Amino acid sequence: MLNIPEILAPAGDAKACLAALAAGADAVYLGLKHFSARAQAGNFSISELSRVVELAHKENRRIYVALNSLLKPGDPDAAGRLIARLKRDVQPDALIMQDLGAVELARQVGFEGEMHLSTLANVSHPAALRVAKDMGVSRVILPRELNVDEVRQCGEACPEGMSLEMFVHGALCYCVSGRCYWSSYMGGKSGLRGRCVQPCRRVYQQNKRKGRFFSCMDLSLDVLAKTLLSVPNLRSWKIEGRKKGPHYVFYTTTAYRLLRDHPEDPSARKQAEQLLEQALGRPSTHSLFLPQKPHAPTQPGEQTSSGLLVGKVVMEPAPKAKKGERTYPKYFFKPRMELLQHDFLRIGYEDEPWHFTDRVVKRVPKAGTYMLRAPARKDPKSGTPVFLIDRREPQMVRLLDEWEAKLRKCKGRTPSAVEFTPQYPGPDKRLPVVSVLLRPGLPHGKEGKAGKFTGNVNGLWLGPRTLQTVGRTLFSRISWWLPPVVWPDEEAGWQKMVQQALRDGARHFVLGSPWQVAFFEDAKADLVAGPFCNPSNPAAIAALKQLGFRGAIVSPELSSEDVLALPKQSCLPLGIVLSGYWPMGVSRLPLEGVKPNEPFQSPKGEVFWIRKYGQNSWIYPGWPLSIEDKRDQLVAAGYTMFVTMMEQPPQAVPEARRTSPFNWDIPLL
Repeated sequence: MLNIPEILAPAGDAKACLAALAAGADAVYLGLKHFSARAQAGNFSISELSRVVELAHKENRRIYVALNSLLKPGDPDAAGRLIARLKRDVQPDALIMQDLGAVELARQVGFEGEMHLSTLANVSHPAALRVAKDMGVSRVILPRELNVDEVRQCGEACPEGMSLEMFVHGALCYCVSGRCYWSSYMGGKSGLRGRCVQPCRRVYQQNKRKGRFFSCMDLSLDVLAKTLLSVPNLRSWKIEGRKKGPHYVFYTTTAYRLLRDHPEDPSARKQAEQLLEQALGRPSTHSLFLPQKPHAPTQPGEQTSSGLLVGKVVMEPAPKAKKGERTYPKYFFKPRMELLQHDFLRIGYEDEPWHFTDRVVKRVPKAGTYMLRAPARKDPKSGTPVFLIDRREPQMVRLLDEWEAKLRKCKGRTPSAVEFTPQYPGPDKRLPVVSVLLRPGLPHGKEGKAGKFTGNVNGLWLGPRTLQTVGRTLFSRISWWLPPVVWPDEEAGWQKMVQQALRDGARHFVLGSPWQVAFFEDAKADLVAGPFCNPSNPAAIAALKQLGFRGAIVSPELSSEDVLALPKQSCLPLGIVLSGYWPMGVSRLPLEGVKPNEPFQSPKGEVFWIRKYGQNSWIYPGWPLSIEDKRDQLVAAGYTMFVTMMEQPPQAVPEARRTSPFNWDIPLL
């Protein structure tokens, strides 16, 4: 039996939204000016959004609002008021959220639409779906790393009344969504808050080999998408691209409508493939979708820039200046195709700091001359490629004009202020101060002796090796840590290991995601939400308490102001990672061109290294996190658990000459 999913299109501004509706999208997802995981998109105001929703509902379409940003300690009041205004003045069909605090706020506000969990929430295995359903979530957006068999496994396990959503097209991140701290660790611009500066797209070097080892091509399931039609409970095919223009949105939406509605029609498939080729995205890949033919989505020796190559820059040197005057070089190129008025060009590659964009002001014929307007101090070299990244074909302009006329007829609602104050449960009893030494027990490393659960405590990563080598008399004295992500084909194994640990006397567990509580049904265990759960605000901590957690270790991304403020607002005892090698990201994608356990360098000479744990690669900076000198402040603020990550770099990695306070001294953007 075929399942007919909606086509869910992205929109970063009103024109892209109208392009999605014109192309026949069943639903559109978009963000507001605040609390959106695409902060660099244009996004929408409340009044503008109310008109868009009115138009969509007249056309029997749906609008989903992305509030999928990590919330800081001071954010819940404003986020709650925003959700209350959305409920009253906009009435979107759903909210998309990654932070459990946002889910809790939507519940308190009484939001009447659906609640969708973003892929940033990392609901990555079937049992996790039951936990999400119990929280009131009606849809889960699956990780991009799942293959079709794992998607089917999740679909078959999906609880009644819940649906699944899956990306079928668009940009790929090298690291698992919700498990990437790369941009944040390198300067406070958090991908979890929509500010990622994409350090993964830069050129790195290992030994004498240079390459874009972590820069991914775009996901494009294209003709393979028809295999998803038989997956139960998969209700939505999602297209990534809230920073893309109307051209991309229109072409990709039209293509996937053809692929969904005519899966067995060769002419429709061919037309869809042609549309996707013209959508001005990056080179495409099926990535891990086919389990028998997984593809590494990186090509280290190639560029993975978006857009269509239309020419190369020619520099005409500045003429000799007369006394007292300045002259400048001229830059131009001969386009390989006709350029239309309003076409949008990018000069250079996206990871080059001087690259710039240019809007075509009038038609230029093929092989004509286009004079570039280079901003100050952005001087391209001869031979620099020029890409067409968005365009306005006459027929699309006419369509958009028609839909803009429809939008102008929608009055929307005039927004006004709304009062809302979040309510949190009372605080739990403060625990004695504990220092946890987290040792790498999986799949290698030596386990130290465990002490009593006061003072210094050994933490161990749960795994087959630690279960076999640790004496049973020590199990109750150890803090057992689960990984930051569990994949569907690993779920049964982790369930079995948890049960064995419980039988052997384990009582204290630190979970790598909130959804791992599914492994502890009716178990007598003290559960702590680990730092990979990204606890960062009192509303999220209240939600964790409702799930049965007895404590939380806060996200290490937070600034000192946020870290020190949180214990007074928290209903659970809090811990923090005090020192050690914190991973910049965790990836399931194959390594291509870069070797684990050997150092590699950034363009600025910074050292990094990779270690494989099971199916995942952990990417580390060559210098550890340390806020050891802040311990007294943290104790005074109310923190009771201090974690030292005892990960040791490979011998080939140079000894660290410095440590990092992460974002302690800078505001988290």
